[in-house]
Amino acid sequence: MKGLVIKSTGSKYLVKSGEQIIDCLLKGKIRLEGRKTTNPIAVGDIVEIEMDKNNEYSIIKIEARKNYIIRKSINLSKQSQILASNLDQAVIIATLVAPRTSLGFIDRFLVTAEAYHIPAKIIFNKCDLLDEESRIIQQNIIQIYSNIGYSCYEVSATENIGIRELEAIFKDKTTLITGHSGVGKSSFINTLQPGFNLKTGKISSAHLKGMHTTTFAELFSLDFGGYIIDTPGIKELGLVEMKKEELGHYFPEIRQFMSKCKFNNCLHINEPKCAVIQAVENGAISEERYQSYFGMLNGEEMDWKDWEI
Repeated sequence: MKGLVIKSTGSKYLVKSGEQIIDCLLKGKIRLEGRKTTNPIAVGDIVEIEMDKNNEYSIIKIEARKNYIIRKSINLSKQSQILASNLDQAVIIATLVAPRTSLGFIDRFLVTAEAYHIPAKIIFNKCDLLDEESRIIQQNIIQIYSNIGYSCYEVSATENIGIRELEAIFKDKTTLITGHSGVGKSSFINTLQPGFNLKTGKISSAHLKGMHTTTFAELFSLDFGGYIIDTPGIKELGLVEMKKEELGHYFPEIRQFMSKCKFNNCLHINEPKCAVIQAVENGAISEERYQSYFGMLNGEEMDWKDWEI
């Protein structure tokens, strides 16, 4: 019997097969296949299940994935975590206020999506909390991302501003939603699909950071068509399975110019006749995005406060 994994709790899985929602365990032989991920099965996987003599269901096979999106495990640096699989798109919820989403986090998310050939979009939440200066900064940020092909949207989940207009981008698609804790992912999903009643959290006044409310990844069906996969709030998004010389391929604007560099293995740092550096100097590539690329090469991360727009 085949089904769709709709929730993963680390040791147990909820699988939707037809109209049934079935609790499943994982067969040991699958777990011991030498995978380098902390979770061999992810939400979005198509799996084969069977019932044993004790009337308990087990996952015995995982179907080939169309794609997946992955991040480094925080505690096990040599391992990685699959956030979700078989996606049509991935959406990051970001904010400029309470808590501020770092530029580095957004760019690492976009690079990861590019690496796994998953279309990505950016939703800026809490637009109702921005002052005039912050609105100008957000518009400039949106312009930078829009210029390189990423669709950006401004919403307020709590005030229901701009949410209804976004139904079309989720309709009939399987979408991963991610972001820092506290950016309003659960509030956004609750407003997009009334009735889910996902738990929403408060912001820590001490550090203006979100408190975790989503514990495990879970897939939800949308009344107007499609699925949303809600993920736990992510503090860090480490890049995986990526060499330094490959990084530029996952920046669309760098990819556009890199074939014109003098050297095939150009890292676009200080090499002579580097077309990417020339593009930065003449404004064809934004200085902010280039600095983000440079930071990733060196294991650093830019923050919104580092932007001079």
